[in-house]
Amino acid sequence: MTAGGGKDVLLLHGYLSSKESFYYQTKFLSGSFKVTVPDMPGFGASSPLDKAYSVGDYCRWLDGFIKYCKLDRPHIIAHSFGARVALKYLSENPQGADKLIITGGAGIVKARSPQYMRRVKAYRRIKKIFPKFAEKHFGSKEYRTLSPLMRESYKKIVNEDLKYCAKGVKNRTLLIYGRDDTVTPPNEEGLIFNGIISGSRLIITDGGHFCFSEYPEAFNKIIYEFLTEN
Repeated sequence: MTAGGGKDVLLLHGYLSSKESFYYQTKFLSGSFKVTVPDMPGFGASSPLDKAYSVGDYCRWLDGFIKYCKLDRPHIIAHSFGARVALKYLSENPQGADKLIITGGAGIVKARSPQYMRRVKAYRRIKKIFPKFAEKHFGSKEYRTLSPLMRESYKKIVNEDLKYCAKGVKNRTLLIYGRDDTVTPPNEEGLIFNGIISGSRLIITDGGHFCFSEYPEAFNKIIYEFLTEN
């Protein structure tokens, strides 16, 4: 989906989401920018995955997409999983985009608790004997909704710690987190990324993980000021 005209802005949605999640931003930004909003492979109206994609695979797709659409160093706005892709892509292609806005950015692998490790061991034991039971009763609700191929992709994605990529991002970066976000809490992911990405700014605003659609007017004001400042 492309709308408007002017400087390129590329929006990258979150996991199990689609371009429609950025409805308010697309409508608002298209008045001043040329906005491009794709469905990333495996989501929305895009084709199903032909293999289990890693974050690196999505980066290669992103590089090809930017070139195919002839986007000229677009500003990137990325939500959650989209931020994983943007961070890794820009750490390897610093000239591939201009400014970066991350909202509800994911990509920090936290230390595993003893309870978590015991649950993983139990899952692996049960899977050998009762695989269907294990797949039905272990893992997050999000994970259990996925097809076998998407589950393999999901595991590759969430188990990659992107702190090292964040250190390599040189683009001017704004981090926006909802204060009620329980998926990527601002006092965890937000503060960590803010400390790692050189020169980045962190804004904690109203709302949760989808603060950009919960409070679109406030969110749009913040991103417009950042995108238009010198």
